[in-house]
Amino acid sequence: MCDQDHFEEDRKEYERLGLVTRKQFGKIVGAGVAMMLPAVANAVAVSESDVNVTTPDGTADCYFVHPSAGTAPGVLVWPDIFGLRPAFRQMGKRLAESGFSVLVVNPFYRQKKAPTAAEGAKTPIPEVMPLMQALTEKTHMTDAKAFIGWLDQQSSVAKNRKMGTQGYCMGGPMAFRTAAAMPDRVGAVGSFHGAALVTKGADSPHLQAATSHAQFLICISDPDDMRSPTDKDVMKETFAKAGLPAEIEVYKGCAHGWCPPDSTVYNEPNAEKAWGRLLTLYGKALA
Repeated sequence: MCDQDHFEEDRKEYERLGLVTRKQFGKIVGAGVAMMLPAVANAVAVSESDVNVTTPDGTADCYFVHPSAGTAPGVLVWPDIFGLRPAFRQMGKRLAESGFSVLVVNPFYRQKKAPTAAEGAKTPIPEVMPLMQALTEKTHMTDAKAFIGWLDQQSSVAKNRKMGTQGYCMGGPMAFRTAAAMPDRVGAVGSFHGAALVTKGADSPHLQAATSHAQFLICISDPDDMRSPTDKDVMKETFAKAGLPAEIEVYKGCAHGWCPPDSTVYNEPNAEKAWGRLLTLYGKALA
């Protein structure tokens, strides 16, 4: 998880086992620069810009990209601990080319403007840990409301369709809490190698998410499942009791952090599988 320094040990172990190749994590052409993602079939033309979003605690610097014509469902993207960077801009643009109006945020705006990780996804975890530790359940909730509210003010966002939200690593709990904070607006939630989705507290992200009206896609890395083997079962039971559709799967052979294309453990085949499942979710829930 991103609250523990497991990235490097996972990378070495999965390379040793032959589950992640050097080709998959070695083609990083510079600090924080992503590998090229596969092109979108029938991609729509998009418009992109850097934007500032006012929140109760200040101004968040974000990246906004949307189809150039018409309106589309809004999607709020929460990055991993390495923050807003070229890899997530590329992921956001790819999603917009698939027909969504996408806001990718800098969750650390209170402390620092993006880029917040000096070497992108190669930045040592201890260097960025203080940024994550400064965030709380309260900031997750207040930011979620501000970001969703900002999206609703944009002419490119369809007001008659639900929004989606997705989070990576530490962004998983943030996506869950976005659904809880805006239950009548958020219709779909994606979590990819989410950290600490299930805790023992009454404010556990999975319990809060169960109060929403959303559908869920939860993609769990193999080592995260090994460390917390009951989390998937707890979430399945909780969402089933709440009557919320949830696709929950452990992605075998994937180290924590396998989805962003600049990750040292990027696993393209499984990242593409998770991406495809996300588009399927959005196609159903945001129609």
